[in-house]
Amino acid sequence: MQIQVNGSPLDIPDALTVRELVAHLGLADGPVAVEINREIVPRADHASRQLTAGDAIEIVHFVGGG
Repeated sequence: MQIQVNGSPLDIPDALTVRELVAHLGLADGPVAVEINREIVPRADHASRQLTAGDAIEIVHFVGGG
């Protein structure tokens, strides 16, 4: 199915959850903030929130440094 991630189209397997998408994108190592269709998805919901075709997703990956 096709979704938009940070403004770019992306084909992903059907029925992924937010957590699975984050892992699929290689971002599971650090904290992320996720918004779907302009609505923040709480981290507690990442494992249960399923994605649907056409979703517009914004992901911010936090990086530490000094």
